[in-house]
Amino acid sequence: MAMLSPVHTDITRLLALLEATGKSYQIEKIQRAFEYANALHEGQMRASGEAYISHPIAVAEIVAGLELDTDSICAALLHDTVEDCSEKTNLKEIEKKFGSDVALLVDGLTKIVTLQIDDKEEAHIESLRKMLLAMSHDVRVIFIKLCDRVHNMRTLDAKPEGKRRLTALETMQVYAPLAHRLGMQKIKHELENLSLSYLDPIGYKEVKDDIEKKYGQNVDFIEDIRKMVSDKLTANHIPFTLEGRIKSVYSVYRKMYNQNKSFDEIYDFYALRIIVDNELECYTSLGIIHEMFNSIPGRFKDYISTPKPNMYRSLHTTVIGQNGIPFEVQIRTREMHHFAEYGMAAHWKYKTGSSSKEEMDKKLEWIARLIETEDGTRDPDEFLHAFKTDIFHDEVFVFTPKGDVVSLPQGATVIDFAYAIHTAVGNKMTGAKINGMIVPIDSVPQNGEIVEVITSSSSKGPSRDWLNIVKTSEARNKIRQWFKKETRVENIAAGKAIIDAEMKKYARTLTEAERQEIVDSVAQKTGYMSSDDLYNTVGYGGISLSKIAIKLHDEYKRQMRAQQIEQRRTMSDEQVLEESQNAASANAKNKRVRSGSGIVVDGQYGCTVKFAKCCNPLPGDSVIGFITKGFGISIHKRDCPNVERGLLKEDEADRWVSAYWEKESTQSSKDFYEALLQLHMEDRIGMLACVTSALAEMRVSILSIGCTNCSDGTVIISMKVTCKNTDHYQSIVASLKNLDGVIDITRGFSS
Repeated sequence: MAMLSPVHTDITRLLALLEATGKSYQIEKIQRAFEYANALHEGQMRASGEAYISHPIAVAEIVAGLELDTDSICAALLHDTVEDCSEKTNLKEIEKKFGSDVALLVDGLTKIVTLQIDDKEEAHIESLRKMLLAMSHDVRVIFIKLCDRVHNMRTLDAKPEGKRRLTALETMQVYAPLAHRLGMQKIKHELENLSLSYLDPIGYKEVKDDIEKKYGQNVDFIEDIRKMVSDKLTANHIPFTLEGRIKSVYSVYRKMYNQNKSFDEIYDFYALRIIVDNELECYTSLGIIHEMFNSIPGRFKDYISTPKPNMYRSLHTTVIGQNGIPFEVQIRTREMHHFAEYGMAAHWKYKTGSSSKEEMDKKLEWIARLIETEDGTRDPDEFLHAFKTDIFHDEVFVFTPKGDVVSLPQGATVIDFAYAIHTAVGNKMTGAKINGMIVPIDSVPQNGEIVEVITSSSSKGPSRDWLNIVKTSEARNKIRQWFKKETRVENIAAGKAIIDAEMKKYARTLTEAERQEIVDSVAQKTGYMSSDDLYNTVGYGGISLSKIAIKLHDEYKRQMRAQQIEQRRTMSDEQVLEESQNAASANAKNKRVRSGSGIVVDGQYGCTVKFAKCCNPLPGDSVIGFITKGFGISIHKRDCPNVERGLLKEDEADRWVSAYWEKESTQSSKDFYEALLQLHMEDRIGMLACVTSALAEMRVSILSIGCTNCSDGTVIISMKVTCKNTDHYQSIVASLKNLDGVIDITRGFSS
């Protein structure tokens, strides 16, 4: 998994890597895949200016490092051909030339590009859902995709800053946790460190410098510990391999941020890894370590007897070494170590028998649970929430009364536990016990506790309130499925009441026939057989009202326009003239009282909003809303640091709502917004006057201004100005960059 350089446009090095594995590959097939991909990508260039074929070759080399099979290597070489060369090839052609397995892998790696989805976020989530679906059929899809993402992150410098941040954030939120869930620690650590270097370059550098400084101060520490442990293990006749390491930049950064610790408070900065032949030697080595050093209470974890959900197995203990320096010791067998480095990729075998396939399928059951879509009714926001909950959160391990281990996301309740045991257990649940004591239904079990579910055959089923209590998508889906099947009549009534209440907000009171026509049309356009099916889905929570509110309103406006056209067709010329004059008068009045926010929140127009001072969004920026406790909805840029931090906080996750700008045609040309400019300039007399004069010539008002001197003799001028939209902002920046002495201009964030 080490970085490979320089850039290659042939497969000489790839073939050498394959030969070095000692495995038998179909070299002729791989060469044909390269030649085909090279021909299709001919003339295409990467953002860095390199020939595009260098990317699939690099991905194939990383895949070869995982020692995957011939079809995986071919799919890596061909993974962008269908998406980027659609006019030259397609999946049928790939299948014809390279077989069905390669075609299926390439299909799983191809983004959703044929669906006409207006919302980019929704399209992205659909692509993610498609990738997971393909992964559930063949795990090689995600192995190759992770290798693809590794190379993209290694070469991210060539992209614009905004694209770098978005890609890094997606990598941190999606691909690094997936690698962790699959036990692929080498890829996980590289993705995390690369992402952090783009998301918080200052924090990354500070932690990196601290690590290098601390390592320099104790450069002999690990070597001394290695020698002491080596001598002791040798004396006890235990065959072993020792590895010393220091904690990664991201691991230290995350601990400091999540636990509010200083760098000096990170205990397991140093680590020693002992690799032995069998489990007995693992526990023997543990005893030797605890005999040599004082252990820190509460810092021992046995992942051999209780493996992590990603099948990671090892013993972890933290002890006090020389001079009072704490360090972590990891003890594992060689097989455990290989799996810890490469995860499920280490255990994957090309279909050599049903037993190995069944074993792999069992390990991937969590994917099947995740992509349950309840007849396609789960909306994108729900899917993303489930994705983050089921994959990204830390786990707790609890026991059944019989001693079986059940893994749950941190924060999961006893209801989640019941549904994790079996659907019928959850549906018949009436209470629960933790360690023999009856507890409330929303109790959260902790690591090592024994949970017992109390059931009753006379139970009438789950409560709707449980939907607001449970943590896992598995439990939420099973509860909804129960209501969907058992209470359709009640669901329809509830859904109808919810939709009726929404339609009462419209400017005109609708007749029953008009209301029904609108609902029937929306139901048909969203894939439901009837309006009752739509009511039923809304009633049991299969789709949120916000996801159909805009469609209902659009259909209402379409119906109103059709009625107006029909009315005009039967009106006299005098009546048409009078109506036009009345409409003109009404429009003039509306313009005088227009709110001017220009923001639609969760499908709702006219919401009370304020623009966050930390990032000052402009029309054209991608935005998101936050429900404040003091004043309405606060609108942030999606790449605002406060948004990135806020989305990681579990207690604030439900307060973030979708938001977007109204179409430009509905915004007033007189609307102005605040924008933050940071000018890095040479420090010389008259510079500030030049800047203010240039802004005055552009008729741009300055709302505030401040200066900060830099140690290198330059100055940072921070100012807040009036601006219409992102295009206007770019024109301001372009004009200011033409001034002598301007080094750089960035759009600032307020702390």
